[in-house]
Amino acid sequence: MDYHQDRFNDFSLMIYKNEKLVALLPANKVDNEVFSHQGLTYGGLLLDSNIKFRDTLNVLRVVLKFLYDHDISSINVKLIPPIYVGQPSDELSYLMFLTKAELIRRDALAVLKLNNRPKRSKDRVEGYKRGLKNNLVIKEVQDFDAFWNVVLKVNLQEKHQANPVHSLNEITLLKEKFPNRIRQFNVYKDENIVAGTTIFETEYVAHSQYISGNSDKNTLGSLDFLHTHLIENVFKHKMYFDFGISNENSGKNVNEGLQYWKEGFGARTVTQDFYLVRTENYKLLDDVML
Repeated sequence: MDYHQDRFNDFSLMIYKNEKLVALLPANKVDNEVFSHQGLTYGGLLLDSNIKFRDTLNVLRVVLKFLYDHDISSINVKLIPPIYVGQPSDELSYLMFLTKAELIRRDALAVLKLNNRPKRSKDRVEGYKRGLKNNLVIKEVQDFDAFWNVVLKVNLQEKHQANPVHSLNEITLLKEKFPNRIRQFNVYKDENIVAGTTIFETEYVAHSQYISGNSDKNTLGSLDFLHTHLIENVFKHKMYFDFGISNENSGKNVNEGLQYWKEGFGARTVTQDFYLVRTENYKLLDDVML
């Protein structure tokens, strides 16, 4: 998180049991409120893989009590989507219920289970065939300059008057730190870049952090061509391919066209929940275990 530390007032916590680190809470503070770190897509309470339910309960209790004692009235907890964890891990969802947490946001991720995926839709198959017909070429590259400057930034400015969450310098720095986890795939027509995607890779998931094509993407079939290749060849050994969210307005709306495109590959919905927890409710965890 160091690359954007100037944007956030860090308030990350480390939780120990008998001097052994058992949990982390990447977090930042805004006024009198603490957030699961707003600079991370998938945050929340990070737990030791061997931790049991009682200790998970105690971890949350001690976190809430610590915040309460430091005059922090609430914490926004961002849960980790289930596809990103190695073991069943819904303890925090249950503890949100026990602490009377308020569900304030729910994002919908479009996720494809790779070993049992539905057939691609007719539109996605035809898009792939257009890519073949147009002699498109896919290359994995080690730099982001062409994709950022020629495709991604141009599209975001034209459609949303916005810039990518990561600057070119930031994504390059992250690539240097995680060379095997952040990968860039570009699509070329006559040696000119026409589309691309930036993949964040974890043990179980390949996640498209950025997806963008030029104005000819539908005619060329560039994004269909690219993602069919990634799903069927590059990342076929993964458990999941995560296209990310199609939400807008803090989860309250869905971009129908974007969702339709993702579902054409067989993607279906997995949710990520955001809760507001009152720190004074640490007391509600005192008498859970019988």
